[in-house]
Amino acid sequence: MSAKTPADVDHLFGERVNAADLEGTVALYETGATLVASDAGPQVGHEAIRAYLAGLIALKPTIDMGPVRTVALGDDLAVLHHDWHASFNDAEGQRMELTGKATEIVRRQRDGTWLFLFDDPNLRD
Repeated sequence: MSAKTPADVDHLFGERVNAADLEGTVALYETGATLVASDAGPQVGHEAIRAYLAGLIALKPTIDMGPVRTVALGDDLAVLHHDWHASFNDAEGQRMELTGKATEIVRRQRDGTWLFLFDDPNLRD
């Protein structure tokens, strides 16, 4: 399934991470997109984003993306804001809970679908 609306990008991200679908998750990003990782800095492009998300998906998290607020920036760009919650087991088997206040920019593609251009899961923290 492709993102038909800006908010769909976030909903699909949650679904794909929860399903441990690394390639499907990476496919939600434009080729030159940026994912800002609080522990590793900006990850630019599919290769870097894939490597970073592989570590996340290896933890087998359960992510709730929360309600998504969309601010249109014309017809082809939108800013998304949402508060997310994730739980997973760390390397020692301890249950961990994380939350964040994400801000993302998504762009409509030529085929009408939407992809991440910029993703910062903690920008508003």
